[in-house]
Amino acid sequence: MKTKTHFQSGFLDSRASVILLLCAVASLVLAGSLLGFFCAEAPAKVSYRTLTFAERVSYQRAIEEVYWRHRLWPKERPDPKPPLDAVISQAQLETKVRDYLRNSQALEDYWQRSITAQQLQAEMDRMAQHTKQPDVLRELFEALGNDPFIITECLAKPVLTERLIAGLSSQDKARRFESAQTKALDDTSMATTLANITYTLPKIPEGCIDDTWTATSTTNAPSPRAFHSAVWTGTEMIIWGGYDGTNSFNTGKKYNPSTDTWASTSTTGAPTARSIHTAVWTGSEMIVWGGFGSSGYVNTGGRYNPITDSWTVTTTTTAPDSRASHTAVCTGSEMIVWGGTNGGDLNTGGRYNPTTDSWTATSITNAPSGRTSHTAVLAGSEMIIWGGTNQFSNYFNTGGRYNPVTDTWTATSTTSAPSARARHTAVWTNSEMIVWGGGHLGVFNTGGRYNPGADAWTATSTTNAPSARANHTAVWTDSEMIVWGGFGPLNTGGRYSPITDTWAVTSTPNAPDAREFHTAVWTGNEMIVWGGSPDDINFLDTGGRYCAQSGAPTPTPTPTATATPTVTPTAIPRITPRPRPTPHPRPTPRGSQ
Repeated sequence: MKTKTHFQSGFLDSRASVILLLCAVASLVLAGSLLGFFCAEAPAKVSYRTLTFAERVSYQRAIEEVYWRHRLWPKERPDPKPPLDAVISQAQLETKVRDYLRNSQALEDYWQRSITAQQLQAEMDRMAQHTKQPDVLRELFEALGNDPFIITECLAKPVLTERLIAGLSSQDKARRFESAQTKALDDTSMATTLANITYTLPKIPEGCIDDTWTATSTTNAPSPRAFHSAVWTGTEMIIWGGYDGTNSFNTGKKYNPSTDTWASTSTTGAPTARSIHTAVWTGSEMIVWGGFGSSGYVNTGGRYNPITDSWTVTTTTTAPDSRASHTAVCTGSEMIVWGGTNGGDLNTGGRYNPTTDSWTATSITNAPSGRTSHTAVLAGSEMIIWGGTNQFSNYFNTGGRYNPVTDTWTATSTTSAPSARARHTAVWTNSEMIVWGGGHLGVFNTGGRYNPGADAWTATSTTNAPSARANHTAVWTDSEMIVWGGFGPLNTGGRYSPITDTWAVTSTPNAPDAREFHTAVWTGNEMIVWGGSPDDINFLDTGGRYCAQSGAPTPTPTPTATATPTVTPTAIPRITPRPRPTPHPRPTPRGSQ
């Protein structure tokens, strides 16, 4: 009996050991599923993470907080920069999250293209590798706790989802919410339980190298175009409108250099398709106005909010006459438009107040003569108009300073002023207006610095200056003027220092293709050029980022008012009243009659 008992005891002990061993193996291999079968009383340890809808919304707010902190608030605005909660509501944050979750679900349900962990890791790696605002990307990562799981789900997934949706056909996009599961998202909490996949947080490189070019992404970029507008918001460049030789557009895209990605602007409530219009940044909205479309010249416009991706129509009550090839500046509280053509040359304009959605006409007493292809800059509290041409092929070296407070004009001196020209550029340095290039019976590489306080001109040096050109772009970096591209076509440029009156050539390796009628914005450490045409026949959807680190350091973002670079309208051609815009004849080569 003892032997039998001993045998039974040994057998039971061995069996217990085997069972315990099986339980241990099961827990390691099957993450608790078989463990529950063999050892019903052992607690299951499922390796999953749940990301609730509310958590996603809170992370979306953290992302928006970073972007809002960097958004430019014009120093001319009388009101302080408001907190984020004043410009985006909780409901709007929820809509953003709901939209990318629905699109992601639609990709999986309808097109069987579920987004994989490998794709999310690759997208996060791509952002880190291609970022041109590494400091901003670091802030975004930090706002998400430097948790690669949260970064992939709340930063990479929305970007990747939009790019995949954009690659679908129009018919497919229209049907993307047909699946039962996608529709059911309306009635669920949208909590997401995901396998705890191990993601690796990529290393973000340092800033760009001075005097170098890097191409902008063409993935999901706007369609090729010229005569469009571009503004810099502090976090993204917004491209809108334009013309491709056949069609005008009412579409646009937002380019985010921190993630090197493009996102579409809504067309719901957008202004009608047009080109040769103007656009300014107010601190919270882009205001588009005027231009030329399929119905001719227009005096309509819209205010676009990039945070909510929504449009608000601008009133036409007491608005200026329809026109194109005009100029516009933002004073901080108003947009001032002036000049242009509607078949005749205009010396009228208007001040638009976005707060009251109202227009006030600008005085014509002592105003410059009617013109087009001129320039305008905001010089402190005044708008300075200079140069241009009219329908009789008269070119001007005259201009005027407009004071919106007193609604009065003062002529600019012509003593030592640059020669008459149009399709030139102008920037404001905080003390002077620098005019450069342009054309009239040839093209120029000359310019001048205008001091409004002294009403005096000083010529810019031509030593090492870029080759003569028109239809180029210029930006101000806080210490230098950078000109690039233009009639030729050209892909060269130069950096001009008004302090030393000297030029430095911009590099050409990896520079964008030669072009004119493109746009350029200054981001704080880079100039971004995009679009345009090399020959009035072909149109471009490419661009480049030019690093000018030594030109001006990136300003530290603050919740209070920050300086914003003046957007200089691209020099543009005369428009003849036809069903579509017709480029102005090219400038006659120097020396021709």
